[in-house]
Amino acid sequence: MNKADTRLVLKRTLQAPVEQVYRAWTTPALIMRWFAPGDMTVPQAQADVREGGSYRITMQEPDGESYTTYGIYQQVVPNERLVQTWQWEGSQEQTLLTIEFRALGERTTELTLTHERFATVEAKDQHQDGWQGCLQKLEATLASEP
Repeated sequence: MNKADTRLVLKRTLQAPVEQVYRAWTTPALIMRWFAPGDMTVPQAQADVREGGSYRITMQEPDGESYTTYGIYQQVVPNERLVQTWQWEGSQEQTLLTIEFRALGERTTELTLTHERFATVEAKDQHQDGWQGCLQKLEATLASEP
């Protein structure tokens, strides 16, 4: 298995200014609106967005089962880049998440999500499905804001 097999890269063009997209990734009240795929919700989100700061996000299924991810911000460049560790509560596996924000004009942002260091291709594929669902909700959240 090579590195490329366990590296996930997703790109999205979002109809929102880069500052608004960055805020959606770094403000707990906004994270709670979109950071879980499908019909899952986010009952808790904490984010101390600075290098060395931590985050913790809980996603909940409609039946009440919940999953919590947490990590440390490794690099924070406002409106440009976030690099953070990613770990599920109860798991030893730690992966790396990089979010890049690039303005394509005043009202459009290209978002590049790179999630890497998965132990297996299956883990990468599961996260790809989850991220696709989250990014759909992010688009809807951004569209609903003035």
